Amino acid sequence: MWIAGLGPSPLPFDMFSLAKDADLARRQDKLTSLYHRGQALAWDGQKVLAELLAKHGGIQLDDAKRHAIGNILQVLLWGELAAWKIASQLADSFVPLGPKLAATSQAHDEARHFYVMHDYLRELGFLPQPLNRQARVLLDGVLRTDDPLFKVMGMQLMIEALALTIFQALRESNAEPVLCELLLYYEKDEARHVGLGVQYLPSELKKLSRWKERRMIAFQVQLLLAALLELKVMEPHMRVLGVDPRRVYLLGTTKQALVFEMLWKEQGQADPEEESLASRILTASGELLFPERPPGRSAMSCYYQAAKEALRTLRVGLPENIPASSIDPEAEAQRPMASVWRAETHS
Repeated sequence: MWIAGLGPSPLPFDMFSLAKDADLARRQDKLTSLYHRGQALAWDGQKVLAELLAKHGGIQLDDAKRHAIGNILQVLLWGELAAWKIASQLADSFVPLGPKLAATSQAHDEARHFYVMHDYLRELGFLPQPLNRQARVLLDGVLRTDDPLFKVMGMQLMIEALALTIFQALRESNAEPVLCELLLYYEKDEARHVGLGVQYLPSELKKLSRWKERRMIAFQVQLLLAALLELKVMEPHMRVLGVDPRRVYLLGTTKQALVFEMLWKEQGQADPEEESLASRILTASGELLFPERPPGRSAMSCYYQAAKEALRTLRVGLPENIPASSIDPEAEAQRPMASVWRAETHS
């Protein structure tokens, strides 16, 4: 029937329909601005990497650190490919112009992130290997869902937040100068990607039935636990670089909380009860996977204390000792990326 023009068209002819309210129109404008801002700030990956390699005289690392960085970056490399695919899927499935443009801009960014990280790994002398089962759970879960709402929640508010956490941890470790400077470009792009979720989700979440809301919370918990397991896979490689995995977990928890706080504020409401439950499950699981290990205490004692903290968190709520969004909490006020992240997210 499509030959006679009688069937439905794959072109979304209603994409220019006026927004039903001022708040939705404002979000559409912000999403459109994410595309134009991405175009204005797009950087030449080949040029930037070549300049950084020349500036620092190539990559100067011993074999142990090369192996550690390679094993961490190969997880991030496949994550960039997954994000590229997911952003392309969203750009195709979205009908309104604003989110379609924002997702298209992200797909362009993720393509650049993927090839630049591949080129860096080649300079490092590391051949990326297929992901193991633990690391695949998070990416496969978002890739396989057909629901755009779940895709945005999974990618923009979880995968991107995890990527930002690991990028910052690597950068603040000062393990390798070329990578540390390169990751600044990644962080600025990823902050803009989080903005897509913060601006797109509020109006969509208002439409959720109670049943779908609970399904989304279950999906979120599944992805958060997968993210913790992925971080656990990276733990031995982080220790080689002098990065404390527990501090990375705390940083990730803080970034995740900040993202959802911005989301709920955009909705004009406090944290939903189910969201608080998801945060408690995440924090309790993290305490068990990454227990605090003070000097002089036995491993058994540390795990016992971690189990107590996990149970307390499940019963009472989140602990108050989570640092601000930096590996070094005291450096937060002096760290420019914190303000950049917030500004890019709300651009």
